[in-house]
Amino acid sequence: MPSIEIVNTANEKVGTMELSEEVFGIEPNEAAVHAVVVNYLANQRQGTQSTLTRGEVSGGGKKPWRQKGTGHARQGSTRSPQWRHGGIALGPKPRSYRYTLNKKLRRLAMKSALSAKVADGDMIVLDSFSMGEYKTKKVVDMLAAIGADRKVLLVMPEKNDFVVASARNIPGVRTALVNTLNVYDIVNADKFVVVKDAVAQIEEVYC
Repeated sequence: MPSIEIVNTANEKVGTMELSEEVFGIEPNEAAVHAVVVNYLANQRQGTQSTLTRGEVSGGGKKPWRQKGTGHARQGSTRSPQWRHGGIALGPKPRSYRYTLNKKLRRLAMKSALSAKVADGDMIVLDSFSMGEYKTKKVVDMLAAIGADRKVLLVMPEKNDFVVASARNIPGVRTALVNTLNVYDIVNADKFVVVKDAVAQIEEVYC
């Protein structure tokens, strides 16, 4: 069963905690993580791109020249795709890129991402972290103290608007709750910072 140190906001060790082997100690499945990350990115696409076909471009009702005898290739409209200002052949139209993956695969990917962070030493557990005011500097100082000064995912046990608003001004820093946690954000972060109470919630959900 893996164990991890618990530190305070000054990076002082205040204890250790045992992590669930089932959630934080499995052999990471890279294929599952890849599949879920690709799915997440596909589902973020708006799919609103659109081009005009020859039937949607204004004009082109009159035949440019007679069918035979001009020496030109026959043409029926000046809005055919080969013409300047013509329609687009086989261009993109609004569509949904969304698709779903089965729950078993998504759970495996989440456990794999969490286990990989523990194995790589990129998971940091805080004993507690809360704020009663909007103060970005407090979050910056805390992250600098614990050595998480690059891309960071900060997971809170409950929503704290002061923390969310203060952290969103910092480039590369994202905040999440246990119920909004996703594999992409975990994999994309250099440091995975979790408040101790949130660790218990994660184990409750994925055990």
